[in-house]
Amino acid sequence: SEIMQLLIITKLEQYDYAGATAIAVVMLVMSFLMLLAINGLQAWARARQGK
Repeated sequence: SEIMQLLIITKLEQYDYAGATAIAVVMLVMSFLMLLAINGLQAWARARQGK
């Protein structure tokens, strides 16, 4: 994630706002997908334990 932040800062310094926004949106989508996957795994584990 630090590399992605550096890429965003570099894009902003080059006045490439569309590129910086695209990288940020990809990071945001990836984080939501990871949260969704973790939540799904927790629900699956709870259902498997019978609680």
